[in-house]
Amino acid sequence: MTRTIALMLMAATAMAGAPARADESVDTYLARIAALNHAGPELNAVIAINPDAAHAAEAARAISGPLSGKAILVKDNIEIAEPLPTTAGSLALANNVTGRDAPMIARLRRAGVVFLGKTNLSEWANIRSGFSSSGWSAVGGQTRNPYATDHTACGSSSGSGASVAAGLAWAAIGTETDGSITCPASMNGLVGFKPTVGLVSRTHIVPISHSQDTAGPMTHSVHDAALLLTAMAGSDPADTATATADMHKRDFVAAIEGASLKGVRIGVLRKAVGEDAKVQALFARALTDLKSAGAELVEIDSAGDPAMGNDELTVLLYELRSDLGQYLAGLPGKPAVRSLADVIAFNRAHADAELRWFGQDTFENAEKTTDEAAYHKARANALRLAGKDGIDRMLAQHHVTLLIAPTAGPAWPIDLVTGDHGLQIGAGNFPAVAGYPHLTVPMGAIEGLPVGLSFISTAWDDARVLAAGAAYEAARTTPLAKPTLEPWRAR
Repeated sequence: MTRTIALMLMAATAMAGAPARADESVDTYLARIAALNHAGPELNAVIAINPDAAHAAEAARAISGPLSGKAILVKDNIEIAEPLPTTAGSLALANNVTGRDAPMIARLRRAGVVFLGKTNLSEWANIRSGFSSSGWSAVGGQTRNPYATDHTACGSSSGSGASVAAGLAWAAIGTETDGSITCPASMNGLVGFKPTVGLVSRTHIVPISHSQDTAGPMTHSVHDAALLLTAMAGSDPADTATATADMHKRDFVAAIEGASLKGVRIGVLRKAVGEDAKVQALFARALTDLKSAGAELVEIDSAGDPAMGNDELTVLLYELRSDLGQYLAGLPGKPAVRSLADVIAFNRAHADAELRWFGQDTFENAEKTTDEAAYHKARANALRLAGKDGIDRMLAQHHVTLLIAPTAGPAWPIDLVTGDHGLQIGAGNFPAVAGYPHLTVPMGAIEGLPVGLSFISTAWDDARVLAAGAAYEAARTTPLAKPTLEPWRAR
């Protein structure tokens, strides 16, 4: 590590716990982005800088509240009103400047949040191909993990995770369809929260699936995630899934104050732990901390029905074609693409840049997935297996209020040739398909590579999940790793 980069990392660490004026925070973060994103370790985590950030920081002084002046980054599939394109990482949307805020972004803006810019992501939120490298996009290149720059940051909210871990922002917003907040949060040593689908508006966010998509916070603590969620949550007339959001939103910070695990029955999803001995040992230490905090742990021997994953894929393919097409067709201006078929054709015409490392097999399959009856059957079955006969049945049968498992294994080496190849562990598929809340909290590291602990419950139980995570966070005894900004192989 060079002395300059080391000093920058020390400065961010010193800054993390101390309040700072909004303009000073912006200046510091922009300096770190300049030093670490396209220079130094070349994290490729930030895809664009907001030219109005300094002015926005000044304006934020007039807004009172806990988020006033907090500088964050936003995944580049979410629209913000600043003169920045929303690309989803694709050259097809390189000029997609809409000039509008997603309603969720507007809520944060009213709370005094300052938007530093956009983060890189797995292109099209990692739905283009089954052979992709997480964190790669044609616009932003390959995102690198600050804990080991030759390892993945996971996806698709890879840039959001890497940015916060490297101290390029106070927090970031990611999106998830299945694992895209929780996996990068886990592998970048962060708290990541996927709320109940419908608690946060998806309007003006490049979609995959209206059944499973949601935005959520990625932060250094459960408290900060709760703070952001409190501002983000709420009903949006343009997103029917949020019709009851105002009934369920609350002050999530107040909800986690004094959080305790004493007497809380928690289901341990043993088969989701996997066979890796190092993951098992780390998880065992987390269980010890939970028991020391007063939790009652109940072993649950369930792996779920494989049909759930097959049906989920059918749903995602069908909804991708229709939902993405509807989004593209409604864009202002003159975008290069107006449908999924247009995107497929664009990629073929720009294959040297777009299809260099992997293809678009998932896009092509989605374009052919048009059987509406099969889609509705698959959605009903997947939802039943994940929700009523999945999470809800496990909670009821074992008289527990929460389920836990490791979120993911440690980050794997980046491989643009053969794609992703991490450990297949965790239980995030259940809450993703069911649309239920899923929180990951750091529980330690393996060889310096972070691993998170997942907390899962039923629909609209967001506050309970956050409270359990906060209580575990306070009880955790396992030391956490720190970013090195160096390749793992160089240690």
